[in-house]
Amino acid sequence: MVFAVFAFLAVFLLIASGGVLLFYREVMLQRISEAINPHPKEEKRLTAAVEKAKSRVGGLMEAVENLIPKSEQEVSVKRQRLIRAGYRDDSAVKIFYGSMVITMALLVLVGVASGLASSNWYFLIVALIIGYLAPDFWLGRKIAKRQKKITRGLPDVLDLLVICMEAGLSLDQATARTTEELTLSHPDLCDELNMVVLEQRAGRPRAEAWKGMANRTDVESIKSLVSMMVQTEQFGTSIAKMLRVQSETLRTQRVQQVEEMAAKTTVKLVFPLVFFIFPALFVVTLGPAALVMMESFGALNK
Repeated sequence: MVFAVFAFLAVFLLIASGGVLLFYREVMLQRISEAINPHPKEEKRLTAAVEKAKSRVGGLMEAVENLIPKSEQEVSVKRQRLIRAGYRDDSAVKIFYGSMVITMALLVLVGVASGLASSNWYFLIVALIIGYLAPDFWLGRKIAKRQKKITRGLPDVLDLLVICMEAGLSLDQATARTTEELTLSHPDLCDELNMVVLEQRAGRPRAEAWKGMANRTDVESIKSLVSMMVQTEQFGTSIAKMLRVQSETLRTQRVQQVEEMAAKTTVKLVFPLVFFIFPALFVVTLGPAALVMMESFGALNK
């Protein structure tokens, strides 16, 4: 009898514990995940704070960007330049013009606070011109830097495309695979390739998608690659061989550019030698002789 009671209690406890596990499984898993990794909530809060700050800054920029008069053609040119720099959001143009207004206002305030604007009225004009041109200059540097990264990463991307195509994948599948594999090492170029993949999945022809990438980046190596790819597709030749040849050509061009930069260093060293090193050498070598001659002529005059 006692054994039967213990058996009944054991079965009851097992059934009850199983029910508790079934009903509170998600809560227990959440508690276990919080105990193992206690940072997701903080990361979510930080991400939410960053997004909130971005929205506030974007709202401020959009509020002041209407102060600068601009035409539709100018806006389209700025949008194209922002896309080349990697900013594709619709609010990028408004933020850019808003940054112009804020930069001009800050420079004018600095001039007024320092007293330069009160004594020199032309300082305000210079501050307005610099504030208007500074964001455009920064954007140009950003575009050049991104284009340089894309040019450097293109040979590696072409090599992986060749490997994927020789393994049996099509060009579209190889592009998608290359984008996944090289995202960390070449994020800018893989971002553009991802746009090509998405456009092709949306139904855009392959040639137009690659030409769109060439127009967005405005990189000569990308333009030559796209033109060769279109010709290869039209004539029916091997795309893998073309990509291998293009990769070797780009690496040869990179070596030639390095050699050219090394050859220019001898000419560039002339200016520091003439203006900085030679005067110091003249002072060290001719200075004592000049002092001795001055003392000798002084003694003769006496």
